[in-house]
Amino acid sequence: MAIQTAGQKTAKTVKLKIENASSLDMPKGGEETIRQVLDYVPIEQLRGLERVKLVDFINDPRLKNVDVPMKGDLPGLYHPKVGNQNAWFEIAMGALLQPTEGFAKRWMAKTSFKANMAGLLFSLIGQHYYLTLRHSVKKQNLEPQIRQYTEKNLRAWSEEQNKNSFRAKLFKPIRPFVERMAKWLNKKAAKAQKKV
Repeated sequence: MAIQTAGQKTAKTVKLKIENASSLDMPKGGEETIRQVLDYVPIEQLRGLERVKLVDFINDPRLKNVDVPMKGDLPGLYHPKVGNQNAWFEIAMGALLQPTEGFAKRWMAKTSFKANMAGLLFSLIGQHYYLTLRHSVKKQNLEPQIRQYTEKNLRAWSEEQNKNSFRAKLFKPIRPFVERMAKWLNKKAAKAQKKV
């Protein structure tokens, strides 16, 4: 039984709408992956979001005036709350599935679709969370905070998805050794960079 405090209504769980306006075929279980990621994140971090819109390619007029050159297509775009329209995400299926590339690139994009979609969603959710709900973060610290949020949640989500797989059971005992080795190699690379 949920605890209800005096004068406050219990929060309703509202599912985000997923609008598929893309003409590209999504891989099997694509919409289910989106739902799993959205269900994994605490509901407080999704407050104020209205929908996730899937499009072929992102064509936003604000991107034409950007001074920074972009490599390839933009995979996702966060639209903040404007007036009485709530915030929403726009995801480009063309950037994730790469339908105009050769067979090898299309196959690689299709096989890594679930992980790429989860990473993109965690990144967009992190942007929404830190831009609207976390007022204590300064603007110059937003990018590292969002990157850290994305990495932490993506790692935890993927571990939860693969906890019963053979590969996870095989590599779990040696994981601490591999992490120590990676930390040591990063320190060594940082020292080498300081010398140059």
